[in-house]
Amino acid sequence: MLKKIWAIFLRDLKVGSRDSLTLIIIIMPILLGIGVNLLTPSINDTTVNLALLEGENPAQAEYFADFAKVELFPNEEAIETRVKKRDHIVGILPDGDRYYIMSQGNEPESVIEMAKLVNMYYAEGINLEDATAKLFEFGETVPPLKKMLTNTLIIMISILGGMLITFNIIEEKTDHTISAMNVTTVSKNAYLLGKSLVGMLYPVFSTIVILLITGFRDVNLGQLILMVIVSSFLSLLIGFIQGINNDDVMSAAASVKMLFLPVGAAIAAIELLNQKWQILFYWIPFYWTYKGNDAVLLNSATWPQILLYSGIVLALGLIVYLYLSPKIRKGLA
Repeated sequence: MLKKIWAIFLRDLKVGSRDSLTLIIIIMPILLGIGVNLLTPSINDTTVNLALLEGENPAQAEYFADFAKVELFPNEEAIETRVKKRDHIVGILPDGDRYYIMSQGNEPESVIEMAKLVNMYYAEGINLEDATAKLFEFGETVPPLKKMLTNTLIIMISILGGMLITFNIIEEKTDHTISAMNVTTVSKNAYLLGKSLVGMLYPVFSTIVILLITGFRDVNLGQLILMVIVSSFLSLLIGFIQGINNDDVMSAAASVKMLFLPVGAAIAAIELLNQKWQILFYWIPFYWTYKGNDAVLLNSATWPQILLYSGIVLALGLIVYLYLSPKIRKGLA
């Protein structure tokens, strides 16, 4: 039986590698992950960028690096060229025994004021150790926007796994191989498992890639993979039923994408609503998936917590399975 399941899985991989839409689905999350990594700042990133002469005053450059992002250039002309580019960066250049600030003129006032302040601190010999302010932290070690987008991307990947199932089923119907399967020794259970492998392994593999791209390399991978697998269960069921009920790839894909509506509602509820109103969204499996993923990405998740969330998601998925299973088996008959 395992050999037959593996053969079905390999066939789906071979067929999918020739389909442009399937390849787009596989590549898109990786590209989005790169975009998340490039567009969202680190929690410690500064909005002030300074251009200095390379080798002119290493101690100054080291001092400024504590307050701003420092770029070094070989000469004043290179700094002037850099300052004239579209982003906001100012140069601090020597003028005898003093320093002056070079700006393009369209920088925000806060950037100029910060550059002046840092330059004054250095001239006065003020160090961070001299500060009397106390620092209070709230335990946020991960950029909130980056965490939210990465979490959303992981959930989106599980839905795309169901879409891959839909495409495979429609391809089987087009080639009339579903009816041929009924006269072989492959059982319906083996066929369903074989078809599910692509939709299950794709989210797991893509999630690992996303974590590597976005820098969440120190999370508990076991906890996150568990959440990904149980959340993919519902997507696979929707993928099967849409593949059976549709003969056109585009209309089937549009039906599967309807899952993004409850996903969006669940995310909005967690991020925007007070806790007392979130009870209205407990019926959405992706609500619990998002909460579980969020805890894992924050490195604050415990196994009892993850087992609770994944158990709720699985229970809600089983309810959907009990409803859709007869229709899926009938459609494969």
